Amino acid sequence: MTDATTSPHPEADPHDPHDPHDPHDPHDPHDPHDPHDPHDPHTPHDNRRQVLYWRLLARLFDQEEQATLESASLAVVEDIGLPSALLDPGTSVDSIVQRHPDLADEFDGLMVPEADDEARDRAAEVRRAALVSKVLLNVFAAGSGTVTAGQLARWQSDAGWLERALGCKPGELRGGRAGAGSGAGAAGPGVGPTGTGGRGTNPDLSRLIPAIGPELGAIEADLVKRMRLREVLADPKLAAQLTPSMSLIEQLLRDKNNLSGVALANAKALIRRFVDEVAQVLRTQVEKTTAGALDRSVPPKRVFRNLDLDRTIWKNLTNWSPEEERLYVDRLYYRHTARKTTPQRLIVVVDQSGSMVDSMVNCTILASIFAGLPKVDVHLIAYDTQALDLTPWVHDPFETLLRTNLGGGTDGTVAMALAQPKIAEPRNTVVVWISDFYEWRSEQLFDSMAAIHRSGAKFIPVGSVTSSGRGSVNPWFRERFKDLGTPVLSGHIRKLVHELKTFLA
Repeated sequence: MTDATTSPHPEADPHDPHDPHDPHDPHDPHDPHDPHDPHDPHTPHDNRRQVLYWRLLARLFDQEEQATLESASLAVVEDIGLPSALLDPGTSVDSIVQRHPDLADEFDGLMVPEADDEARDRAAEVRRAALVSKVLLNVFAAGSGTVTAGQLARWQSDAGWLERALGCKPGELRGGRAGAGSGAGAAGPGVGPTGTGGRGTNPDLSRLIPAIGPELGAIEADLVKRMRLREVLADPKLAAQLTPSMSLIEQLLRDKNNLSGVALANAKALIRRFVDEVAQVLRTQVEKTTAGALDRSVPPKRVFRNLDLDRTIWKNLTNWSPEEERLYVDRLYYRHTARKTTPQRLIVVVDQSGSMVDSMVNCTILASIFAGLPKVDVHLIAYDTQALDLTPWVHDPFETLLRTNLGGGTDGTVAMALAQPKIAEPRNTVVVWISDFYEWRSEQLFDSMAAIHRSGAKFIPVGSVTSSGRGSVNPWFRERFKDLGTPVLSGHIRKLVHELKTFLA
């Protein structure tokens, strides 16, 4: 009998974690997927990907260059056929795409999860890691110190590429207008090289921690604050490099009283440009929604464009002559186009305190669009600790915004004092109140709002009307609005557009 300790084929010990014949042993040399096996074809690709991501983390959390990681990453990038400029933090994604147009399609939807993610080719994953690292590093390693107009424009462009990589339109996640701050590439400002501005999908980004939209907005706001904005605005060449964004517009509106001459003119031009771009997007959303039911009590206009050809043929089929193969038409039918419209009054009350700038801009523009609709009487009130009736300028959002005074505390009771007298016919009135509802005199204000609701007017409390759908609401008000039967409307501005169009139809 051979001693087990000297046997060349010892009995397998079921309790030995390193049993060479254990099929679950991670160090089994016969395991085809052993991560430590140099002959495993997966190992080199996994190691390369790890090198790229370690470099990304090192760059994000430590500004000092790690020579070993840099040289290893350079070797990986060159080996997989990508330009070394991907590793240069000073090179924008736009510049890379201009030199290598074929990469534009790879950046588009780069970070959108796919059903077969786990089956993705390992070599393709290394390439993806290099491109993802470039976009994330350019956006989140924003540095410190004074920011120039050119640096802000480059960051906005790179942020646009990140949004496209996530399957969104450039500018969408930052609460701006679609197309803003996009990777322009060779196609011109505001338009991606593919002309799509993202894949047009609606990705679920709710699982991202932290939420990516507010994070991007915070970085952009910080960059704007670090600019010497007055000096930039005073120089027409530098001012021309600025791309309007919500953060920039907020700073301009806050500082407008301290500007004069060329700086003030450039600031107004940027505000006007941003307002026009947002208005174009919101006007499209308003027009897409139906504008009232057909009024069949009004006879249709007997003009050619209203001719209902299908109905005319169907109704005259009895006049068909088989011998002549001819249809004799003795009556024409026309489509109804008149819609039922009742004069409606829309009262928009907007909190213009510092936390509600995005809502102030969006709702001012939205109010002007509804003011242009037939038989809609729009009133606009802005408030902080004082209230301002902006109704005389409601048709021009640019002039309206110039009259706002952003910042300060909040006292909704002063706005209520202006709003209540405007409710002449409650059944034909909708009151939209946009605020985070962190109020000084909460109970008094809520009682007044409940009274409006009981009067028969439609009362819509809105917690946020940003393009990114973010915002917080005082829980005390949220619960009471819910009990009242008028839950707080929070989220994308499209929700408010839909609510208003439904009531005004």
